[in-house]
Order: sequence, then structure tokens, then C-alpha cells
Amino acid sequence: MSRTLGVAVIGAGRMGADHIARLNRRIAGARVAAVVDVDLARAQAAVADIEGAVALTDAGEALALPGVDAVLIATPGFLHEDILLQSLGKNLPVLCEKPLTPDAESAWRVVQAERELGHQRIQVGFMRRFDEEYRQLGAVVRDRGLGELLMLHCAHRNPATPEGFSNEMLIHDSVVHEFDVIRFLTGEEITSVQVRLGKPTSNAPTGQHDPQHVLLETESGVLADVEIYVNAKFGYQVSTQASFEDGIVDIGRDTGPYVRTAGRWGGRVSPGFEERFGAAYDVEVQSWVDAAARGEIGGPSAWDGYATAACCEAGVEAQRTGGKVSVKLEEKPALYS
Repeated sequence: MSRTLGVAVIGAGRMGADHIARLNRRIAGARVAAVVDVDLARAQAAVADIEGAVALTDAGEALALPGVDAVLIATPGFLHEDILLQSLGKNLPVLCEKPLTPDAESAWRVVQAERELGHQRIQVGFMRRFDEEYRQLGAVVRDRGLGELLMLHCAHRNPATPEGFSNEMLIHDSVVHEFDVIRFLTGEEITSVQVRLGKPTSNAPTGQHDPQHVLLETESGVLADVEIYVNAKFGYQVSTQASFEDGIVDIGRDTGPYVRTAGRWGGRVSPGFEERFGAAYDVEVQSWVDAAARGEIGGPSAWDGYATAACCEAGVEAQRTGGKVSVKLEEKPALYS
């Protein structure tokens, strides 16, 4: 592997373009070697100002380039499995935006392929683990300075969703982050999921029931609930309150200074996920690049991607039935212990 990691970015849409700019301007030890997109013009526009980078429409062609040492996948989830398996076949380090794959069965195939390779190559893009506030809360949980963690109360609010953003997507595209961060904070697997549908907002697109209340339980009995509200209108807000034996910790509240002037008071709410988690994305990608140079991964593993896919499947079934649904997991391979 070259000293400067040559990265092929697969997908030049909203998330891919953000990562291309990040690698090109803010990440040390890496460069954009290729950009792949089904829309060649979009790929060409993405590499226009990047010396030596090539634009392609085929991921396999990019992975075969001699200057490509690593892969960053930012395509829609249904395309991930094939690219992941090709990357493992070439023993290339991968940063794969969530989801690892859209369902537990295909995610398990990826886990098995990596296990057969014999070492971890895939890091999954759950950026909240790299957010400073989540890291601080994780440290409080681990050092037990406030006693044992008992409950977690999470809120995930978006200003709006586009037409076609379905009930299932509330779980697969949004609550998936809570599934991972709850696993990260507790260090445990989630054992069951329940979804309650209450009074809906009139601001939701046709066919979508918003908001929803998701109830979770972990292996040791930690209870967690998630308010998923994706048409909240006021801005983007992700927050968590942790209840301990000896105290309460809140993270993710409104940002910036709290100002009182001219008969009004208030602060600022993030308009979107890029602003709220921009710094976390930078830390995440730098961690991946640094780890790849050592032949390691620097964050969530393929197992984490598989486990959250299983949680999503349980969540969608819970949406449909209204019941408490167990999360079904295969035995964890020793590679991920």
C-alpha cells in the first residue's frame, strides 16, 4: 500500500460528494484516486479539480486501478453487497456508509466473507460514535462514575422528508443510527424492539405515519426509547438523555449561545445532519485512513453493520404487528470478539 492512501469513492451523490470534498481538503494521508457514479457527468464534475483522479461508471474497473488502495462506498444500500465482496476479494480496506447492506441475510453473507478472509477490512459509517458528545457520554457509562446505566431516552428529529420516504425508511434510514449508538453506549446487543404508532402529524407525506415511538431492550435489561419524528419542521435535532443510578446526563441539545435580547430569547438549531455531525464525519474518515495504513479498521465493524440490520428487520416487523419482536442474530464470529 502506498504511503498516501488512494481512495476510490463509489457514489458521487449527496454523501459521496461530501466525502470527496473531505478527503480532498481535510484528511491527512489520503487522496481521491477515482470517483465512480452511474452518471458519468456527475463523476467527472466531482474530480474536475482533483489532480490525478479519474471518473468512471464501473466500480470493478476502479478497484482494479493500480493507484487505488482503499474504497469508500456511498451508493444506495442495495448496491453495497457486490462492491463489498469485490473489495474483500482484493483485500482492500473499506469504509461503507450505512447500511452495510439492506437486510440481515445479505449482511451476514458479507460477515462470512470477511471471516473467511481472516481479518477485518470493513468499517461501517456510523458517524455518531465519533461525535464528541457521544464519546463523552460513552466514557461516563464505562467509568461508572454515576453508577450503572439504567435507561436511555433518544430523540431523532428531521425538519422534513421527501415524498416516498416510507414507514420502513424511518427505521432503516433513521432509527438505524439509534440502534447502533445504543449498542455503542451499552456495549451490548439489543434483544427486542417494539414500535408504537400514536397521533400522526398532518405534515407527513401520504402513506407515512410520523412520529413513531420505538422501545428497545438490551441484554442486561437497559431500556431505551426513541422518538423518531422526521417532519418536525423546526430543524435537525438528535439528542440522548441517559439515566444512571446516581445522575442524569443529556447530550445533543440546541447548539450555540443562548441569547436574550429585544424581548426575545433563544439559540440555534442545526438545519441538517451535515452541520450537526460534520466534525464527527471528519474524525471518522481520518480514523479509517489512519487505521487502514496499519492494516486495521478504525470504527464500527461488519458485525456492527449486521447487528443493526437485524435490529432494523425486527423494527419493521414491530411496525407492522405492534408487538414486541425479538432481534435474531447468528453466533458472533471470533474475528469480532
